Amino acid sequence: MAVPKRKMSRSNTRHRRAQWKAVPPALVPITVEGVRHLVPQNLVKAYERGLLRPEG
Repeated sequence: MAVPKRKMSRSNTRHRRAQWKAVPPALVPITVEGVRHLVPQNLVKAYERGLLRPEG
């Protein structure tokens, strides 16, 4: 694992952290038991196989 060789200043640390952005997942419409649901793209297969059940 990479370990910093010097202490980073508080200003630099906060500036770096401020660049992080959370992005909402892309939702895809699927039909489960005749009902249309919006689910995240990466979970579509799990819903189709019945491993997950949509809420609502």
